[in-house]
Amino acid sequence: MTNLNCRDCRDFAPIDVVKGVCHITKTTVLGDAEQCGDFSLMPKCKHCTKFTADPAIVEMGVCEASTTDPKFFAFPDMVTVTCEWFQQN
Repeated sequence: MTNLNCRDCRDFAPIDVVKGVCHITKTTVLGDAEQCGDFSLMPKCKHCTKFTADPAIVEMGVCEASTTDPKFFAFPDMVTVTCEWFQQN
């Protein structure tokens, strides 16, 4: 996967919209910083095969696994640790 950063890691705990704490190093890191060697992918909608999004509207997508009509709207950065439909792409 490309364009992954600290914000996409399981060990990143957000403090605010810009920075967070790395659980490995116990230091404050920028969410947009490049991934390190200890990177562990956090399951998110944008990493799921069932997530589709209009490239023109990057802030919103749809969960194709949803059984509701209309389909469930989902944000790309929505964490899916407990999602029963998540399948990593």
